[in-house]
Amino acid sequence: MTNESTPPESGSLHAGLREQVWVQRMVYWLGAGIAVLHLVMNFTTLFSVQWQSALHFVGLGTLAMLLYPPVRGQRMARSTVVLWLDIALAIVFMAAAVWIVAAEDAIYARGVNMTAFEQGLAVMTIVAAIELTRRTTGWVIPILIVVALTYVVDWGARLDGIFRFAGLSTETLLFRSIYGDDALFGSISQISVSFVFMFILFGAFLLSSGAGDFVIAMARAVAGKVVGGPGLVAVVSSGLTGTISGSSIANTVSTGVITIPLMKRAGFPARFAAGVESAASTGGQLMPPIMGAGAFVMASYTQIPYTHIVVVSFLPALLYFLSVAFFVRLEAKRLGFKTTDDDEGQNFATVMKEGGIVFVLPISVLIAMLVSGFTPTYAAGIAILTVIASSWLTPRKMKLGDIFDALALGSRNMITTGLLLVAVGLVVNVIAMTGVGNTLSLMIQQWAGGNLIIALTLVALASLVLGMGLPVTAAYIVLATLSAPALNNLIADAQLVSAIASGQALPEAVGAMIMLAAPDKVGMLGQAMSIDDARSILDALRAVDPSLVTGLYDQMLDPALILGILLSAHMIIFWLSQDSNVTPPVCLTAFAAAAIAGTPQIRTGFTAWKLAKGLYIMPILFAYTPFLYGEWAVAIEIFLFTLVGLYAFAAAFQGHLERDHGLFMRLVLGAVALCLLWPGEPLLHWIGLAVFIALFVWDRMLSKRSTSA
Repeated sequence: MTNESTPPESGSLHAGLREQVWVQRMVYWLGAGIAVLHLVMNFTTLFSVQWQSALHFVGLGTLAMLLYPPVRGQRMARSTVVLWLDIALAIVFMAAAVWIVAAEDAIYARGVNMTAFEQGLAVMTIVAAIELTRRTTGWVIPILIVVALTYVVDWGARLDGIFRFAGLSTETLLFRSIYGDDALFGSISQISVSFVFMFILFGAFLLSSGAGDFVIAMARAVAGKVVGGPGLVAVVSSGLTGTISGSSIANTVSTGVITIPLMKRAGFPARFAAGVESAASTGGQLMPPIMGAGAFVMASYTQIPYTHIVVVSFLPALLYFLSVAFFVRLEAKRLGFKTTDDDEGQNFATVMKEGGIVFVLPISVLIAMLVSGFTPTYAAGIAILTVIASSWLTPRKMKLGDIFDALALGSRNMITTGLLLVAVGLVVNVIAMTGVGNTLSLMIQQWAGGNLIIALTLVALASLVLGMGLPVTAAYIVLATLSAPALNNLIADAQLVSAIASGQALPEAVGAMIMLAAPDKVGMLGQAMSIDDARSILDALRAVDPSLVTGLYDQMLDPALILGILLSAHMIIFWLSQDSNVTPPVCLTAFAAAAIAGTPQIRTGFTAWKLAKGLYIMPILFAYTPFLYGEWAVAIEIFLFTLVGLYAFAAAFQGHLERDHGLFMRLVLGAVALCLLWPGEPLLHWIGLAVFIALFVWDRMLSKRSTSA
């Protein structure tokens, strides 16, 4: 798992860094030392949680000051003065962060009173977080932080209506921003210290061991000899690389330099090749067992074990990659490809013999330990040792120098994600202590009017807007904080309505409330009724007291169902937060692929957007079906019907099933896809499946007949 932006290129580093060998060595050894420190922090009890977060911030912040110039992307030839100024600034910033954490006991001893000096240190630490995220991710997060903090102490009190906030003193805000559970060094930062850092370090060890090369070779061996093979290589390699990285842009730049030219050479249009790579790479943060940093945040927010999230994510992630593969196959058939001739690729057995063990064995150990109940941190640590050990069974043995290389690479790859997760705590802290999250969540429910699809649309639009400026993880954190309760309640409402409509008895106290709020509905209680009548009863209860409805969740719904609904709400947001990678006007993954393919950025973005339609279909399934929390037989049934539906959907978009088709056939295929994907309607599913099979067989017969003629 790498950071969500590409590592800094040499031209974007400080002036003359390539010539200043001592700076390179400082970055290298500091990075390796930071990785070792994190291993110590995660496997010993030498440091408190607060100190772990502070040292995490200090270490990555120092690396960022060395590697990222004050102006992002600026080429400052041999600007030694600027470099030394940044080193001095790093010392001041990091000293302030360490000092303010060390002052915690003294502040509590004074009755939670901060001296003017301590307030100054807190301000410097917050400014450091703002500046570091500005350098590494751009302006959006710093602006959000400033807006959030000033809302608490200034302009919130000037508002009217539901967003009015009376305000807090500057001292209170500073204290809560540093020491609060959701603050700068709070729970999100701790996730970064432990789970995220360890998995990024594991990914760095895999890359250093040669697993990245193995992934490409295996993808070419598996998919390189079939129709549309080079495109399928991109899908397979991006899926496997996602297991290592969990970052869409990192996937694109690492696998795209091989797969995009391969697809172009095979005859795929350059824009389609770039779209395939960016759409497939977007699945990197959806692919178990190593998903993006957002998956660890989700586990913390929901208190659902990470292992459970990984297990239920497998089938949806597989569907996503297959949906992209369907577009590749259909495009290859449309262009008349027969088979590929990838002479450069080795056969599968040779690839597995030469390098498979360095990838398969560590991943297998990781999965086995997660399933066995070990913590993700511990499992990642053992998996790292397995990478080193398994490399000695290959020609590319990891020696001491290679281990230090991997340690340094892990720290550098963590810079953007780590600093982001620390800094975004300032925004989450404000949302939590002001109640803005609850207010906005209630507004979403009100705007949606109880309609789940409207709520999904609102969240999708919000994720797209946020994703234009925020990395995926930050977009998920902000959206989950603001809108997850609304989605959770709407999905739970749908289950509650079904329970009431089925005739399930309501608690006596609730019946008394209904008698007051809607006496005409009392006679319906405890017997089967229409969905509309059941919903009217729920609306009547909510009109009396909204807490009555939320109280019914625990009384009428199974605890496992309640947990599944919570997971579904967060998974919807997690999936939708990926859409900014492939949705114009700002789609960084598509832009990275376009740069490799030499195609127009926006047009490539629209192609990637078309190919990545699974990002929108899966959340609908999460909302309306028990895909994530039902029995495995139910999940498999949903998987199979969705699989066929996605193929019909892709065929409708491409205008090709087994032959080229016009508008009418496209509409028919689109209708078939809707039947197969429509939630909770088994009859429609079977009708859609029968029609699709008939169309496919008939189309294939006509295609073969025309070919033989």
